[in-house]
Amino acid sequence: MSKRLNVAVECVVDARNTTGESPLWSARESALYWVDIPEGQIHRWRPATGELQTWRLPAAVGSIGLRERGGLVVAMRTGFHLFDLDTEALTFLCHPEPELAGNRLNDGKVSPEGRFWAGTMDERPEKEPIGSLYRLDADHRCTRMAGGVKVSNGLAWSPDGRTMYHSDSRGGAIFRYTYDPESGAIGERKVFVTMQPQWGRPDGGATDEEGCYWSCGVSAGRINRFSPSGELIEYVEVPVTHPTMPCFGGIDGRTLYVTSLRENLGDAELAKTPQAGGVFVLEPGVAATPAALYKG
Repeated sequence: MSKRLNVAVECVVDARNTTGESPLWSARESALYWVDIPEGQIHRWRPATGELQTWRLPAAVGSIGLRERGGLVVAMRTGFHLFDLDTEALTFLCHPEPELAGNRLNDGKVSPEGRFWAGTMDERPEKEPIGSLYRLDADHRCTRMAGGVKVSNGLAWSPDGRTMYHSDSRGGAIFRYTYDPESGAIGERKVFVTMQPQWGRPDGGATDEEGCYWSCGVSAGRINRFSPSGELIEYVEVPVTHPTMPCFGGIDGRTLYVTSLRENLGDAELAKTPQAGGVFVLEPGVAATPAALYKG
């Protein structure tokens, strides 16, 4: 039986993002990065000073990862790129689906050993299962690793790096694969969780030090925490209806940051949740390791 986790949830950046996503804690900078997908924006916020910096890119930005040598790897509508934060130079690497004009890259994350993974989604209203999951190696080779999803989302890895999680936000399921850190190979896709309506649709995800998987229940105003066996053990209610992705951060890795959206929300809903599109923070009582760095 799941329980509600009674913790304070505070809006720390009232960003009013159209679709805030891909939060990412940079341990070396003590800063939080995230994106506003349709606006093509990357944000960086330093909690210690409150400084907020924004970069605008020429196309929608689905997700980002930190690079080992500095800067970011970026999954954009126009493909995979590298982004230099100082010069704002954008370096094109590859486009995995140039023939699918209705698709774009969406959720992405760096695996523990340093590869960047990102999946695509069907942007059309009817949402067909034509999205795929791609692996971008350190040498910038791009490999299609899985397919058959409507909206690729929820990437995360277990603490030992041997299990990879992935979800289909419009398919109502969270999957898991065995993962080989040496080769970057994945095993057969298996259903980890079949979502219930009251839990929301499975959006972005993160794992903690205990091996539990945190999933934003977009449309249900909550974050769900699943055990390694796929049991819903607890959940957190947040003050917006559409949280999009969690990430662990802070000095000790015990702070959970959560992005949200305000896209397509009506005036009545926005009046009730004026901070929709903001970044929220809570202390869940558990920690996670810092975000991995892309080696490319």
